[in-house]
Amino acid sequence: MNKHGNTVAAGFLGAAAFLGGQAFASEINLMAGVTEAPGDNPVVAAGSFKKDCPWTIGMSHFGVNANTWTVQVAHESEGAAAAHDCVEKFILLDAGFDQKKQVADIEDLIAQNVDAIIVQPVTSTSADASIEKAVAAGIPVVLHTGRVETDAYTTEIQGGAEHFGKVMGDFLVDKLGGEGRIWVLRGLAGHPEDTNRYKGLLQALEGTNIEIVAEQHADWVYDKGKNTCETLFINDPNVDGIWSSGAGMTRACIDVFNQFGVSPIPPISGEGLNGFFGQWIEEAGNGFDSISAEYSPAQGAAGVRAAIALLEGKELKKHYDYNPEGWDLEKAKQYYRADLAPTVWWPTELPEEKLQELYGN
Repeated sequence: MNKHGNTVAAGFLGAAAFLGGQAFASEINLMAGVTEAPGDNPVVAAGSFKKDCPWTIGMSHFGVNANTWTVQVAHESEGAAAAHDCVEKFILLDAGFDQKKQVADIEDLIAQNVDAIIVQPVTSTSADASIEKAVAAGIPVVLHTGRVETDAYTTEIQGGAEHFGKVMGDFLVDKLGGEGRIWVLRGLAGHPEDTNRYKGLLQALEGTNIEIVAEQHADWVYDKGKNTCETLFINDPNVDGIWSSGAGMTRACIDVFNQFGVSPIPPISGEGLNGFFGQWIEEAGNGFDSISAEYSPAQGAAGVRAAIALLEGKELKKHYDYNPEGWDLEKAKQYYRADLAPTVWWPTELPEEKLQELYGN
């Protein structure tokens, strides 16, 4: 355990910075692409949670080792905490997708009298009572990567799950001309991100003649995605496109089609995973097309920065959105790194030395 108290991975040295020349989106530097949510959006008044430093910040992560994206979220969060001199200790607790464990984790952070808590909820209700208890104890709570049913949290940064799913769905509607048969590969059953991404797909399909002929949960991971795609192909290879809720599953399906000698591979929605970008670039010459919906693991860093802003006494809004446009092949080419492992997610805030240390080939 380092000085930041992390129980998952080593902390980072130096300040985190966006690669590729991206600029921060707001004066409080939450994250590129993050904007104040429209409509009714209460203000968290300046000074509401101001505290003298040093600070201890706690984080309840829904499941660090669920997949490579969740691991990178932990790295990005630690990097943002280590970059700020006032964060004396950063405690990252892993719920392991266990609702009871998440409740216990947040209770533990409250008992340790941390200065702020960041929550990634396991489900839409798993953290509600604990969030309310934390706020009642005067501890600000930052929410991201999943919605909850309570409104007690202090501020939230939400990647629009419906937007994410609709970006992918709109791509397939366009590619198929509004007609055809598709497979749907979903994430972890019961997780709010999976539920809401799927809602976005259904929005995109409204009024079309596209039929969902198979729908399976493959947990956003490669191995289960590969088994699922193999089974679907063997049972009914007549498919016009695939809506995949995560790039690990997308990579798996591309490998399955190559395994069975299918060319061209039908269009499959993707995401900002280095390994998928490599496949996309390689297969593009054979007529394959895709889209990369953006969902940066640097949301972990954005959550830390929101907590820091509250402790510094800055004014925030209660609701922030993260609804970037999908990436085309040319943008994927700009980010793809053949010298890095396929498990890196883009865009990232990890500095080059950390990318090489963690993901260098």
